[in-house]
Amino acid sequence: MHHDMKRFVREILKSPRRRAIPIMTSPGIDLIGAKPVQVFRDGALQFRCIQALAGAVHADALVTFMDLSVEAEAFGSPVRYSEHENPTVSGSIASTPEAIDALAVPEVGAKRTAEVLRCAELCAANLDRPVLGGMIGPFSLAGRLADMTEIMILAAMEPEAAARLLGKTTAFLTGYAKAIRSTGVNGLVIAEPAAGLLSPDMCREFAADYLKKIIAAVQDDDFMVVLHNCGNAANRQIPALVSTGAAALHLGNAVSLPELLPQMPPEVLLMGNIDPVGVLKNGTPEEVYAKTAGLLRETTAWPNYVLSSGCDVPPGVSLENIRAFFRALDDYNQTVK
Repeated sequence: MHHDMKRFVREILKSPRRRAIPIMTSPGIDLIGAKPVQVFRDGALQFRCIQALAGAVHADALVTFMDLSVEAEAFGSPVRYSEHENPTVSGSIASTPEAIDALAVPEVGAKRTAEVLRCAELCAANLDRPVLGGMIGPFSLAGRLADMTEIMILAAMEPEAAARLLGKTTAFLTGYAKAIRSTGVNGLVIAEPAAGLLSPDMCREFAADYLKKIIAAVQDDDFMVVLHNCGNAANRQIPALVSTGAAALHLGNAVSLPELLPQMPPEVLLMGNIDPVGVLKNGTPEEVYAKTAGLLRETTAWPNYVLSSGCDVPPGVSLENIRAFFRALDDYNQTVK
């Protein structure tokens, strides 16, 4: 379904009422009675989860699954599946300059990327709100292909080899982002968690500059990009992250959003950052409500703030806790004009 996303952002900025766009799909698995090991292999099941969750709570935009093993698997990485959790990459395939040079860039649609595109297409055709697709960022993908320790060493000691690997991940992800856009969804969440480990200068060189190319290839008035970073160094990385051109930044619960909002350009949204595990999964409904209400109060002065989870909400979060999150939002919005 078409939505003018530039207008969507403009309406957020001019209204005192808060919007909520949590990165939340896995709770839908319980709603349809499926298992993660089934859902992460089947785009139609993923759509059913998102559809069920959309009927249970009212997020202002919906997101597809944040499965950060999909793209590495397309390159050939081994992936471990679990009955109860998200799939994970279980071994490296490009940890040396020689292996990087031999690494082939897969076709978009390889392996489970086809199921991600299938889910996105079903969401775009059937859901009544803006839908944001999802994919990993180029540096985090490089970290899964090479191993995180190795990509950090390569970036520091063999930057040319790191750049060659990032060239390959960026080439694939640019095509993948275009394919996600072509499904009809209204935007894209790019998850770049590994960039949170980098210094500001290295973040710009090995993450932001590559992200900028991907974002420039797909973002326009009808398609917005949200850049996710969940590291505790985000307070020093804001200029690099903003330089990517993303319409919104999404930050994790390791940082204080009230401290970071003054650094943000007023036209760029900042989203986050209720702890998905410590609060949303392990807290009581009362604790979820209190944390959410507190964050809303602390961010009142910034029109560009959007309420969200700090990262992907894991399987096993109760519907009661999710409803407490949204109830805090509704109660806050009753107090503003």
